Amino acid sequence: MSEYGHWEKVHSFLLLGNQQGVLIDTGLGIDNIKRITDQLTSLPLKVITTHVHTDHIGNHGEFERIFVHKGDEDWLINGIQGLTIEQIRKDIRRDITLPTPETFDPDTYQPFKGKPTGLLKDGDIFDLGNRRLIIYHTPGHTPGHISVFDETRGYLFTGDLLYDETPIYAFYPSTNPVDLVNSLERIARIPNVKMVYGSHNTLGLNPIILDEAKIAVKFLRENDLAKFGTGIHKFNGFSVQF
Repeated sequence: MSEYGHWEKVHSFLLLGNQQGVLIDTGLGIDNIKRITDQLTSLPLKVITTHVHTDHIGNHGEFERIFVHKGDEDWLINGIQGLTIEQIRKDIRRDITLPTPETFDPDTYQPFKGKPTGLLKDGDIFDLGNRRLIIYHTPGHTPGHISVFDETRGYLFTGDLLYDETPIYAFYPSTNPVDLVNSLERIARIPNVKMVYGSHNTLGLNPIILDEAKIAVKFLRENDLAKFGTGIHKFNGFSVQF
């Protein structure tokens, strides 16, 4: 489920098994994503949060079972560190190119805050019946950022750790450049990946981008670039900003 009429071009992913489903992130919250998931499935759903940024938790309040990594739990409950409501509202109204629902008012927009149903940890398994998902803790963009590997289909959902077109952000005080590089190396080693799905821009990337991530990791380490202030580093298919 893609929100292309907004500058974020953010994606959420509904993964269905024969017993239950998982929704990876819930989008911006400009419109109600549950209206769509209700049309697509009647299976019980769990929401897996790749990380706690506004564009990924916008509709969390519509769902009963929400999971987040411990590293981002406090942000989910109390709000995102270092991000004011004024900045959030400025970002949510920016560069909208499609009509918004009458219920959307950027001046009163409130990001979700609430306690999760449970906490994710590295190596957790979600068994959907005929589909198995594995959680990888991949910090850097946020402390509790996770990636999800659909082992059954070979789909790797990388959240804001890896996508194309616009830079991967690791320049905020709440980010960690070294952790992000380590996380890129880790996902690049996952075997049998058939497709990579980042949370922004192009929907579905050839897994060759993981080979490019290995090259990027080596370059960034050898040149001591994984630290704040070194700028934007461009590689074949993606870029990173520290």
